[in-house]
Amino acid sequence: MAYSAEFEKALQVGRPPNIAKLFPNSKALIVSGKVIDRAMLAKGKAIAMAANGRNYFVVRGVLKAAQRANAAVIIEIAKSEGGQKAYCAVNYWNMARIVDQLCNELGITVPVAIHADHYGIKNDKDLAAAKVEVPTMFEAGITSIAIDASHLPDDQNLLANLALNPFIPQWAGLETEVGEIKGKEGLSTVPEALFLIKGLNARGIFPDWIALNNGTTHGIEASDAGIQVDLTAAIHDAIKPYVVNGAQHGTSGNSSERLRDIANRTATTKANVATALQMISWGLEVNDYGNAQLDANGNFIKKQGEGVTEELWAEMVAFAESKGWKKGDYKNLNLPFENKLLAQPQEVRERMAKAVEDFAYKMMTEVFNARDTASLAIEAILRANSADVGAKGSRTEDPADWTDAKVVEKAKLIVSDKGPEGNFED
Repeated sequence: MAYSAEFEKALQVGRPPNIAKLFPNSKALIVSGKVIDRAMLAKGKAIAMAANGRNYFVVRGVLKAAQRANAAVIIEIAKSEGGQKAYCAVNYWNMARIVDQLCNELGITVPVAIHADHYGIKNDKDLAAAKVEVPTMFEAGITSIAIDASHLPDDQNLLANLALNPFIPQWAGLETEVGEIKGKEGLSTVPEALFLIKGLNARGIFPDWIALNNGTTHGIEASDAGIQVDLTAAIHDAIKPYVVNGAQHGTSGNSSERLRDIANRTATTKANVATALQMISWGLEVNDYGNAQLDANGNFIKKQGEGVTEELWAEMVAFAESKGWKKGDYKNLNLPFENKLLAQPQEVRERMAKAVEDFAYKMMTEVFNARDTASLAIEAILRANSADVGAKGSRTEDPADWTDAKVVEKAKLIVSDKGPEGNFED
């Protein structure tokens, strides 16, 4: 395969040190998440798909879609999906190897970031464990991370981000989060977002993205209330001086029209797509909102001759029912059935990945406006002549105003509603 001079140069200088060490002979252009963000900014009103690779077929299909669209892309997995207590076979420690192998096999030349999403911190024990675990993830090929301490009060969220920053390479993409993603409850506010971003800025930390609770949920969405675009735009406008873009979580449950609105009216450059891709790979009927459809009996609609074989789907349903799982729990089928999915005939495996490819391609090109951003990502690398394209922001806050003690005092002035307790990790 012939490669362009620009691609060859980007391959030489644009792969982060961990990737160059892990895959010295690779032709996969695995890059920092910063590079993907900068490409979307360069195009304007463009969003990178951040696909949660819950199974091999999702990763394969999304990479093929990105190549077809010439779009820079992010492959990610969340802590609940791919951490130490994973429910997926794809995880923090093998995702880069899977992506690298597929890029070389398929001739993928678009830049791809490997993102550790929703790295959740809920208490001091999690924080202590993270100081050991986060370095192992970068050693395994992660190139971007989302520190999610949004479950905690605002001061502890900020302090957790500060405590973990020394364990994250400077060149890596960085996402932070304010407001746990739980739908219409506990919505993020402008003061909360400003508090987090200002506090990080004062300590010389300049995130690429901030994720909000802006009215969406994870998983199967029963309603179409979805993302509050006005709230998102207001928060992004408030933090604009700090040059932080938005990361949109939980796109399932939102129409293409609403997602286009997010692209056009907010500073969002990253959008997670998870549940919809999983369901499509299995061959389930999914609507424009990314929600799997149910029949009159409340069962998923399996499309004949698409996705997994009918026999394997029946086995998966029986397994879920034996566990007493609700429809939202079907994500837990990923780990026990990954090898069975891989053991299906080639024709079945190919149609699973192709269905994901077609859905992802349409979303990249017709919803997220990400077509031809791969070239812009390569330009960013060549301009920097490095895998580290640098920070967008610069320090404007006074560190003396943001000591640990003052962080605690400032947080007392914030009025916020964290919403109900629960498990909102994906």
